Amino acid sequence: MSLPLTAASQSKPTASAQAKTAPAKTGTTSAQISKPPIALAYIDLATNASDMPSGMAGAQSGGFLGVLGGMARGDSAGNNRGNVFGNTHSMGFASGRFMDVSVFTSKNTSLTDASQTLPPGMNLGDSLKLIAPLPDKPVTYTPTEESPSDPSYEKPKGKISIYWGCGETVRPGQPRTLDAAKATPEDYAKFFVMRGKLTKGARSQPGNPAWPNKADDRKVPDNASLVGQHQFVGNGIPESFKLNLGPGHDLMAAIDLVQTRKDGGVSLEWKTIPNARGYFISVMGGQSGKGDSTEVVVWTSSELPDFGFGLVDYQANADVDKWLNEKVILPANTNKCDVPKGIFGEQGAGMLRMIAYGSDSYFAYPPRPIDSKVAWEPDWQTKLRMKSTYSSILGGMGDMTGMGGRRNNNTSQVEPQQRPEQKEEPKVKATDVLKGLLGF
Repeated sequence: MSLPLTAASQSKPTASAQAKTAPAKTGTTSAQISKPPIALAYIDLATNASDMPSGMAGAQSGGFLGVLGGMARGDSAGNNRGNVFGNTHSMGFASGRFMDVSVFTSKNTSLTDASQTLPPGMNLGDSLKLIAPLPDKPVTYTPTEESPSDPSYEKPKGKISIYWGCGETVRPGQPRTLDAAKATPEDYAKFFVMRGKLTKGARSQPGNPAWPNKADDRKVPDNASLVGQHQFVGNGIPESFKLNLGPGHDLMAAIDLVQTRKDGGVSLEWKTIPNARGYFISVMGGQSGKGDSTEVVVWTSSELPDFGFGLVDYQANADVDKWLNEKVILPANTNKCDVPKGIFGEQGAGMLRMIAYGSDSYFAYPPRPIDSKVAWEPDWQTKLRMKSTYSSILGGMGDMTGMGGRRNNNTSQVEPQQRPEQKEEPKVKATDVLKGLLGF
């Protein structure tokens, strides 16, 4: 449970000032003795936006392709629970603001419940009830006689192609393509370049009371703000566990993305987000046919080939800075990127995902002593991380119907009577796009 520590004094209520000092690993910067904090809290913040229909909100529980496939087959995918722990890691289809929080104390490793007092701006009452799940019961295994069978293996068919880089046209040397039927394990290892380091933040497990939970599954209000004082209270949690957060450590703004189809490609444009460290965009699509004709196609905004599957989630500050330098991540002042024409066929069917990276911040009390000969024994530490994500069909939902989709913000607002010379084109159902994308 050990984490990097940063001094944060309660006498300084502004969280942004508290978090300026970079986290220092125990015993690496000086001879000063640093002991683990008594209590640890994790706060994960996520703002998700999408023009996909609300039924897609089930993505956080059923898995990305599972939910898409279900929707394409006409299945119902609603989630009748208001909020579920782990929504901060959803694929982005559950639009809204989300917070996962948990607390742990070494003074009571079997802690079952705790509370987090809130500032008025959260609009969730005076406090949240944090509850830890009960330990799993021991499983009794009874051996049974099984009929032996010979293992069977069918080599995958089809191709996988990857494109990368913003621009109106495909760059020379692209795409890279892997023929799954002919590829060796070495070919796979060379082909699948995927950056991203998934670290564990808030956790709901025995001894770690967390919110949301079955007893309190309220949604985070759209106008919620974490700015102000938070306090964690529970058996074994130090009374000093009071944390002040400033505007720089609040829920991030939603990504406001405008997609415009032009000349077979798609132009993406968005408003820059305060406190964002950078952006990353990926699109996955393809065509499903008979025999070996199936092809999966991936494009990312990176200047280097990368599938991006691990990048659309929280990333550590140092890694974001590294990938910014490598031009894998778009700089914070970027507000546009073109998906080259001709990658995803005539309809341009593909699933788009975008992320704006926030910062990891560490807070602890009492602050690290200036005298390196004095041991540092913090009462508590908090790790807070932020992100904002967006998901859609490439080109936007627009006038697609069949799943309750709404008009996309990039759709032309010119009324039909103002352009009588234009013939009405048949509407495309979003379910048909998904069926083509997933092969149903």
